[in-house]
Amino acid sequence: MLVSAILESKGSEVATIPRTATIGTAVADMVRHRVGALVVSPGDGSIDGIVSERDIVRCLSELHADVLAQPVYTVMSSSVHLCSPDDSADSLMTLMTEERIRHVPVVSDGRLCGIISIGDVVKSRMGELEKDRNELMEYITAR
Repeated sequence: MLVSAILESKGSEVATIPRTATIGTAVADMVRHRVGALVVSPGDGSIDGIVSERDIVRCLSELHADVLAQPVYTVMSSSVHLCSPDDSADSLMTLMTEERIRHVPVVSDGRLCGIISIGDVVKSRMGELEKDRNELMEYITAR
């Protein structure tokens, strides 16, 4: 299965935030969008970084209550692993496992066109396994 098929199923909407927004705003946006990461972008389809729950918790352990007023760019990961719609879900699973990341922005022609979470990959894989199981059951019972 390709990343493009996962995006077809889940949609291509991506929650983004500007790098100058506060971490408090990022937390509120994550809650509102029900996501674990926001792509840091000026809104033109380019990517400055990604800020995740993990980044915020790490910062919170260091700065305590002062963290909410800090700008997003102080905690975002600026080295972002990307994928394309033509990548396989298997290669994406490998990337996520090896790099210990849970969110990978999808880029086509240099522009953000979606985001895939580990949950999206697992859901896709579960659907494939269920389809295979049903086909095997049909094959066995048709005899």
